[in-house]
Amino acid sequence: MKRTLTRALRLLVTVAILAMLVVFATKVNWHSTWAAIENSSISILLAAALVNLLSLALKGVRWWIFLRPIGVDSLWLALRATFAGAGLNNVLVANSGEAARVIFVSRKVHLTSAKVLATLALERLFELIGYVVMLVAAVSFLPLPSALERTRPFAWLALVAILGMLVYLVRRPEGVEHAAEVTEVGWRAKARQYVRRFMHALAGISTGPRFTIALLLSVAIWALQVATYALTAVAAHFPLPLVGTVAAILAVNIGFAIRATPGNVGVFQMLYAATTTAFGFDQNTAIAVAFLIQTQQILPVTILGIALAPEFLFQKRRKAPRADNILPDEPVLNDGVRAAAVRARD
Repeated sequence: MKRTLTRALRLLVTVAILAMLVVFATKVNWHSTWAAIENSSISILLAAALVNLLSLALKGVRWWIFLRPIGVDSLWLALRATFAGAGLNNVLVANSGEAARVIFVSRKVHLTSAKVLATLALERLFELIGYVVMLVAAVSFLPLPSALERTRPFAWLALVAILGMLVYLVRRPEGVEHAAEVTEVGWRAKARQYVRRFMHALAGISTGPRFTIALLLSVAIWALQVATYALTAVAAHFPLPLVGTVAAILAVNIGFAIRATPGNVGVFQMLYAATTTAFGFDQNTAIAVAFLIQTQQILPVTILGIALAPEFLFQKRRKAPRADNILPDEPVLNDGVRAAAVRARD
């Protein structure tokens, strides 16, 4: 019943958003928008695309910071999974690529998905933290539109809450997993076991030094995104000031955890245009800039995601052999190494 209501609500929200997009599209001078796209500078757009790819690469590095403690030492694997997941996010709704990269890494290194999911949860948390830090700085020091300025108390409250959560994660004891857990049966017991593994892994990778590095990377990632937006506006001869760029990036990412359309196409353009027109700029040119930004974020990232991880996107999973006395949390090993491990344990 609850699942049915959730699906109905999601469908209702999607239909409402699509209806707003249709109304929005009827008010756009598409001829003027296309003219602005045609007259944009290719060289500056290429520079903006490279900056955007660099920001995505840093997201892969940030995830790798949390993957290393669970035994994933390959930065290349973290980068491949990050680009592949971002590529899937561009063609699927609801950020489905995030779940996909958990599966990708867990299969590659033969770790339980609970452990990999814990690392991704922290990586996504720091994506949100970077956004909140930028929001707090913007609403405190920049002359933003009144709609964004009204979020000041909520932004500071969110920042304090997040800092409290980080302190709790660092100080929380790691705890001990019990081998007896593997004897539990039934989906409720398995769910509890999965949550315990998730929390155990989360506690084990939560340290002050890792959080500090992740925070610095998050600030750099969002700064690169601001640079991407600003360069694209320059390429389209759209003289949007820095405060307008920051306001636009805050507006279009305010619901970054939820995407109603593949790649958030349509919603992105509507929010970007609504924000920049508040600064007195032309709506049609703003929509052109928004399309150019998303073109850089979708086409190169999706192509690279396919090129870097084709087996993830197109290959079916092959079942790895398992020995009966190998615990579910242990990596799946080749026959020789597995036999040696079993003998050593016996």
